[in-house]
Amino acid sequence: MKSFLVAGLGLLLAACQPAPTTAPSDATPSAPEPRPALVDAAHIDDVLGRFVKEGSAVGVSALVYERGQEAYFGAFGMADREAARPMARDTLAQVYSMTKPVTGVVLMSLYEEGKFQLDEPLATYLPEYADVQVYADDDADGQPVLVAPQRPILVRDILRHTAGFPAAFEQDRPAQLYRDAQIDTREISLEEMSKRLAKVPLAYQPGTRWLYGISVDVQARLAEVLAGKPFAQLVRERVLEPLRMGDTGYHVAPERRGRMAAMYEIAGDGFERLPDDTALANAYREWPMAPGGYGLVSTLDDYMRFGRMLVEGGSLDGTRVLAADTVALMATDALSADVTDRSWLPGKGQVGFGIDFAVRHSPPAHEGEASGAVGEFFWDGYANTLFWVDPEHEIVAVLFTQYVPPGGTDLHKVFRDAVYHRDAQASSAGKGPAPQP
Repeated sequence: MKSFLVAGLGLLLAACQPAPTTAPSDATPSAPEPRPALVDAAHIDDVLGRFVKEGSAVGVSALVYERGQEAYFGAFGMADREAARPMARDTLAQVYSMTKPVTGVVLMSLYEEGKFQLDEPLATYLPEYADVQVYADDDADGQPVLVAPQRPILVRDILRHTAGFPAAFEQDRPAQLYRDAQIDTREISLEEMSKRLAKVPLAYQPGTRWLYGISVDVQARLAEVLAGKPFAQLVRERVLEPLRMGDTGYHVAPERRGRMAAMYEIAGDGFERLPDDTALANAYREWPMAPGGYGLVSTLDDYMRFGRMLVEGGSLDGTRVLAADTVALMATDALSADVTDRSWLPGKGQVGFGIDFAVRHSPPAHEGEASGAVGEFFWDGYANTLFWVDPEHEIVAVLFTQYVPPGGTDLHKVFRDAVYHRDAQASSAGKGPAPQP
C-alpha cells in the first residue's frame, strides 16, 4: 500500500511541475528567417531607362542573378543606332578586358594540375625573362641606364600586375621604349610578343608597384607553353565548351554579325559612331594572336554563365571548371600593404587586387564611390562593359554597352548604386562627400 502511495505522490508532484521551457533535444530547430531579396528590378529598370533616355548612352543592357535565379534583365536604346537595331539579350559585344578573368581561369586550371607554382620565377617556363633589366634613368647622352632586378619576376607578379612591365598609356621613358618595340599588335604570335616584351626594360622593380598592362597576355603565353596548345584552343576547351558559352569567342563569323553592337565614341554632348572597319576589326578578322588581355566577344547570357560558375565555387550545372579553393584564391587580395603605388586602381573603390580581379575589402567610403559589397570581385572592359561576383549576396551582375573612352560617363556607378540601393552597408548613398585632396 505504501508503495502505491509513494508512486501516486510522485505522479502528483510531477504533474504540478511547470511545463518545460525548451524543446526536447531531438526536436528540429526552427529555420532562420529568409533574407529578403536585394535586387529591385523595377528600380534598375527606371535607372537604366533614364540613363539612355537622357542621352548618356546609345544602348545599355544588363543581367543580374541572385541566389542562382535570374533577378533582372533589361535592355534600352540601340545596339546599332544607324540601323535602328535595338539593344537585345542576344546582342554580341566586345568585352575587351573582361577577357582577362577568362584567361586567369584557364591558367589557374593548369595550376590545379601542378604545372607551376605561384612563387616560381617566370623564367622557369619562359626563359626570355631570365635576363630582364630595370630602367633607372637616362644618361647624359639620352641613353637608358639599366640595372639588374632585385629579384626575378615571379609567376605571381604577372597574375596581379606587379611584374614591372611598362604600360603603353604612360608617358615615361619605359613606356616609349615599349611602344617602340611594337608589342601591342595582333599581327604577331604570343610567342613573338613575349620575346619582344622581354627585351624592353622594366619600368620598376618587380613586386614594388601595381601597374596595369600586358601581364595577362604573358599569362596566355605561359598557358600555351605549359599545356602545349594554342591559347585560343585552351580557352575553348577549358572555359567556353564546359560552360556552354557558344556565343563567345575571338572571331565573329559573317552569319552572326547581324547581332553585333556598333562602337561609339563620346563626342561633345552625344555619341559619334566609330568606323566599323577599325572598331570591329578585332572581332571580324581572324588574327595570328589570341590575346589573354582582350579580344573576346560575348553575350549577356554567355558571360553570365562564366560569372555564375565563379559564384558557385568553380562549377555550373554539374560541370566543374575550377576547384572552390582556387576560385577563392583568385578572389583574395594579393597586394601587400607596402605596394603603395597602385596607379589608378584606387579609383575602382575600396579594393585590392587578386588574380585578374579587383577585390573589394571595405564598404564604400563616401557617396562619390560606386556601391559594392565587401568580398566582391570584378573587372570591366574598355568599351565600358562590367561584371562582378558578390559571394555574400550570391549576386552576379553583367552590364553591356559599347562606347569609349572607358569611364567616360558614370554608368558603372549608376548601375551599381541601383543594384545595392536596398543595402545600407553596400550602398554608397548617405556616406558623405568624398574627402578633399
